[in-house]
Amino acid sequence: MRWSYVIRTIGALIFCIGLTMLLPLGFALHYKDGSELPLFKALLIVLATGLGLFVAFRHSRVPSMTHREGMAIVALAWLTAGLAGALPFYLGSTTEYFVDGFFESVSGFSTTGASIFTDIEKVPRGILMWRSLTHWLGGMGIIVFSLAILPFLGVGGMQLYKAEVPSPVPDKLRPRIHDTAMVLWKVYLFFTLVETVMLMFGGMDLFESLCHTFGTMATGGFSTKNASIAHYGSAYIDAVITVFMLIAGINFSLHYFALMGRPRVMWKDPEFRFFMMLVSIFTAVSTLSVFRETYASFWESLRHAAFQVASIITTTGYATADYEKWPPLPQSILFFCMFLGASAGSTGGGMKCMRIMLLLKHGYLELLRLIHPWAVLQVKLAGRPVPDEVIKGIWGFFILYLALFILSSFLLAAMGQDILTAFSAVAASIGNIGPGFGNVGPTENYAHLPHSAKWLLALCMLLGRLEIYTVIVLFVPEFWRK
Repeated sequence: MRWSYVIRTIGALIFCIGLTMLLPLGFALHYKDGSELPLFKALLIVLATGLGLFVAFRHSRVPSMTHREGMAIVALAWLTAGLAGALPFYLGSTTEYFVDGFFESVSGFSTTGASIFTDIEKVPRGILMWRSLTHWLGGMGIIVFSLAILPFLGVGGMQLYKAEVPSPVPDKLRPRIHDTAMVLWKVYLFFTLVETVMLMFGGMDLFESLCHTFGTMATGGFSTKNASIAHYGSAYIDAVITVFMLIAGINFSLHYFALMGRPRVMWKDPEFRFFMMLVSIFTAVSTLSVFRETYASFWESLRHAAFQVASIITTTGYATADYEKWPPLPQSILFFCMFLGASAGSTGGGMKCMRIMLLLKHGYLELLRLIHPWAVLQVKLAGRPVPDEVIKGIWGFFILYLALFILSSFLLAAMGQDILTAFSAVAASIGNIGPGFGNVGPTENYAHLPHSAKWLLALCMLLGRLEIYTVIVLFVPEFWRK
C-alpha cells in the first residue's frame, strides 16, 4: 500500500469538499442567520487540511493505482468526508456533541437522511443548505465527482469507480473514466435543474426547492421542514417529487441514452422493467389497503401510497403521511422495500433490484437443475450470460448484508432499544433510507439514541453506501499483506 499516494488523493478530495462549502456560505451571508462564521471557519479548516495533505505528498505520483489502493482511498475518503462535513454542525453549535454532527454529516453524504435534529425549522438556513448539499454530493458520489473535475486523478480512476459506483457490474459510458464521470454528472445536473424549477412553480422559494431537489435526486430525504413534504400539503409538489424520486432510482446510464434520443434502451433493460413492475404492484396494493381504511378518497390514497412506496423503495425517506398508522399490509410492503432498494447505477441504496433479480433467476435455475440434472443452464440478463463470478459476488454481498443487519440489530437492542426500533433503525441505516418504524418512524428522529448507537448506525450508513465490500475488506488481514 503506497500510503503517500493514498493520502495525496484524499487531500485533493477534502479540498474539493471545502470548495463546495462556498454555496451554503453564500446563503448564510444572504439570510444573515448566524451561520456565516461557523461555515467560514469550517471552510478554512477543510481547505487548509486538504491542501496541506496534497502539497505534503505532491511528489508521490505513481504510474498506476492498484485495486487495493482504490478501495482504501474510497473508504477513507468517505470517512474523512463525514468528519469534514461535521464541522459546520459542531462549530455552529447546532449539535452539542461531535458525534451528533458526524452522524448528521455521514447521514447526508451517504444519502441516508436520518437526522438528530428535533426542530429542523430552527436550524440556520446556511447549515440546512450544507446539510442538503452533502446529499447531492454523496448521491452521485464524491469519488465520481472528483474524477469529473480533477484530471490528475484519471490515472487508475477505474479502481475508484468500481469501488464506489453502486452496481454489481459497473460499465463505462466512455472509453476514459474521466469522460464517464462527466457524462453522469451532466445528467445528474440536468435533472437537478429541472426539478428545482418545477418545485419553484409549486410555490417553494429557491432555497427550499434546492434543498428538496438535492434530497430527491440524491435519494437522501433531508427536508427543511419538521413535517417533511407533508408540510406543504400540495398534490402538485407530491407528484413532482414522486416522479423525480423514481427518476433518481433508475440507472443513470439509461437516462443518458434516453436523453440522447434512444428511449427504447430504457424499456429494453430488464432491471428497469423489474423495478417499475415492483413499484406499480406495491403502489396498487398499498392504495387499495389504505383506501377507506385510512383515506376516504381514492385519489388521496393513491397520492400518498405512490409517494411512500417511491420514497422507501428508492431509499429517499421523504414522508407525506405517518405510515405507522396505516394497516399492517402496506407497512409490511414498505419494510420489505427497505431491503429491496432501487436500481443499480442509481443514487438509491438498498440491495438493488439488479441483485434481487439475478438471485431470483439463479434460484429458478437451481430448481430446473433438479428436474434436468444434465442440462447446461446459465443465468442470463438481457439475453447475455452473467459470469459465475458476478453471481458469486452477489451471493456473498447478500450473505454479508444480512449478517451485518442481524449483528447490528442485536447490538442496538443490547443498547436498550426495543426490537422494532432496533431492526428498523439498522435496516434504514444500512439501506440508506432514513426513517424506520418505532422510535425512529417518519414522525420521529434519532436524537434520543445513545452515542454508541449513533456511531454504530453511522458505520452502517457507510457500509450501505459503499456496498459492504469496500469497507469490510479493510478489516480482512490479507488485504494489508503483500
